[in-house]
Amino acid sequence: MLPFLRGVPRALGSAVAGLRAAAPRPPRRPLLQPTPRQCTRPFGLLCVRAGSARRPELLRARRPCSCGCGALHTEGDKAFVEFLNDEIKEERKIQKHKSLPKMSGGWELEVKGTEAKLVRNVAGEKITVTFNTNNSIPPTFDGEEEASQGQKAEEQEPELTSTPNFVVEVTKSDGKRALVLDCHYPEDEVGHEDDEESDIFSIREVSFQSPGEPEWNDTKYTLNTDSLDWALYDHLMDFLADRGVDNTFADELVELSTALEHQEYITFLEDLKGFVKSQ
Repeated sequence: MLPFLRGVPRALGSAVAGLRAAAPRPPRRPLLQPTPRQCTRPFGLLCVRAGSARRPELLRARRPCSCGCGALHTEGDKAFVEFLNDEIKEERKIQKHKSLPKMSGGWELEVKGTEAKLVRNVAGEKITVTFNTNNSIPPTFDGEEEASQGQKAEEQEPELTSTPNFVVEVTKSDGKRALVLDCHYPEDEVGHEDDEESDIFSIREVSFQSPGEPEWNDTKYTLNTDSLDWALYDHLMDFLADRGVDNTFADELVELSTALEHQEYITFLEDLKGFVKSQ
């Protein structure tokens, strides 16, 4: 009897192991996936706390108003519009550039919404730099932005800076193919412009692509700089500097992108106010 009882746990363990092996495994998570930047824009006038009491009448289903316009009017919409009015006034007050700053070096600027393009011609070569201001503001860590007690609220709010990824496309006079360099601003380098020997931007990927193509062709070989020989990487950085893409350009690009992003943000607030207010 004892040998039989001792064999029961072993048999049960084998059965459970068999069931686990037969059960479908969850799909593996990809090793590399883009990490979206969190929204970091401070809303100085907005104060919402978890668990705060809310008026129950705002949560009830609303009917079209009695004025006959057929639109939906709520006290929440009215408060929302008032908040947006105040927010737009504050953002216009702190707006650093009323007009877009100029880029030195003879760059021509083309803007389409949040996408911007800088074009320059040098000795038969066409250099094009494209960037998008969406998701271009790096996250602000609360621990780094804590202010001492007694400081004014305006002094506690960090200055938002747009540091977008940008793509440099260099096309020779024959126009057969373009050397494309995907660049970005490393977060640990932003704000260290005092070190003249340090580059404030980095090259992430290099590839040959068809000139003017909006999408990156993944069938073309792409050189990743993470494991690149440092001498080759330095030559690539010098190649860009000779064509006007250097630290000075990167500094001016940050200023231009910040002005563009802030401009788009104010426009978005105005559109949002018009949408909520519309009848």
